[in-house]
Amino acid sequence: MIGSVGELLVEFVCTARDTHHAAPAPYVGPFASGAPGIFIDQAARIAGQAVFAGAVGDDAFGRVILDRFKAVGVDNRLINVVTGEPTGTAHVAYNTDGSREFVFNIALSAAGHLPEVEGAAIGFLAAGIRVLHISGSTLGDAAMRDTAFALCERLHAAGVAISIDPNIRAELMRDGGYLDTVRRIVAMAEYVLPSDADAELLWPGQAFDDWASALIREGARAVVLKRGDQGCIGQVGDEMLALPAHAVQVVDPTGAGDCFCATFVALHSRDHDLTFALTHANAAGALAVSALGPMEGNSTLAQIEAFLTSVTPS
Repeated sequence: MIGSVGELLVEFVCTARDTHHAAPAPYVGPFASGAPGIFIDQAARIAGQAVFAGAVGDDAFGRVILDRFKAVGVDNRLINVVTGEPTGTAHVAYNTDGSREFVFNIALSAAGHLPEVEGAAIGFLAAGIRVLHISGSTLGDAAMRDTAFALCERLHAAGVAISIDPNIRAELMRDGGYLDTVRRIVAMAEYVLPSDADAELLWPGQAFDDWASALIREGARAVVLKRGDQGCIGQVGDEMLALPAHAVQVVDPTGAGDCFCATFVALHSRDHDLTFALTHANAAGALAVSALGPMEGNSTLAQIEAFLTSVTPS
């Protein structure tokens, strides 16, 4: 059983490039979203068991998310439905240089009403959780940050493995507590899964070999660097593996990193080796960018296997 906690959102995607959200343009959505939500949707598809703690509004957008989770088998027992607050939202606009710009409504929506720590911890443990995943996007709001960190401490003490994708978003970096909490969770995590941009902020100027090996020595079970179109690098113990990215048409990159993380953690925590877990996570990331919408490219293990067969010479 894999769990996650954090913001649940619906996302709207701008259909025009280079608007910077400042010019009238059509948006498409609502798509179920939120980085930890994307993660848990994919984890459920791979592991078959997943549970989430968060909150949605008692509105149509909230039902979009709850229906999505029900369809893939996510246990919703720890998701609050909040009356009087709208479901959280994200609007994303893409630029021709490949960059993205987000406008979030998290803290001032139902998404900010995370379950209280002890109740969530009891619920996670009752569900049989083995891994708790945290996305750095959850840590931008101070109250949500405090809840997420306290939950990590509580479950870590109970023997639950902690997984973190730093997922550092400039739009959410409002105070020094953000990066400090990311670092504190990294220090207790068994799975550390940053992007290139995250790694440069957390370990500036250091090569992967240096900071990854240091984390392994300090207790991490697996460290993986997500490099987008440059592929990925993973380390478990003394074993290291680098894989190139798959050449695919990118329709929508949002959520690919969350999908990658979920696939890797779900497989490696079920005792698959580094090569198997990283190969399948790399393929899941490639599939994720092929559809419009942050979760619409999420995949099952069978779909990943079929993709790998299609791109591997016989």
